[in-house]
Amino acid sequence: MLMRTDPFRELDRFAQQIWGTPVRPAAMPIDAYRQGDHFIAEFDLPGVDEESIDLTVEKNILTVRAERSRVVAQEDDSTEVIISERPYGTYSRQLFLGETLDTDHIDASYINGVLTVKIPIAETAKARKVQINTAPKKKSAALSA
Repeated sequence: MLMRTDPFRELDRFAQQIWGTPVRPAAMPIDAYRQGDHFIAEFDLPGVDEESIDLTVEKNILTVRAERSRVVAQEDDSTEVIISERPYGTYSRQLFLGETLDTDHIDASYINGVLTVKIPIAETAKARKVQINTAPKKKSAALSA
C-alpha cells in the first residue's frame, strides 16, 4: 500500500489559524496597557465600517466583533479581480477582564481604523494609604527620677 504524506500539512493548518485566510480572517491585532487609572486596549480594524463594530461586556468578558466587506462590487460584470489578498469577513476577539476594572464606565472610540477601549480601574482596586496605629509611649524610669 502506498500512502502520500505531507510533512508540512500541520504547519499549514497552524499558519492558517494564526494569520487566517481571506474567507476566515485571523483575530484582530491588539495592544493593551495600563495608563494611570485606566486599562486601555487598542484593536486594529483597518477598512472596517464603524457601523459594523459590536462591543459587548458580559460579566468579565469583553467581546469585539466587526465586519470588513469587499469594496469591489460583486454584481458588476465589467470588474475583473486580478489580486485579492486583503482579508475580509467577520473578525472577533474576546478579552477576559479582571475583577478590578469598572466595566460600567467603559469608553470606546474608533479613529483611523483603530478601536480604542478605555476601562477605568475600580475605586476599590486603587492603591491607598493605610494609617498605622501605635501604642502610647511610656516614660522611661531614668527620666522620671
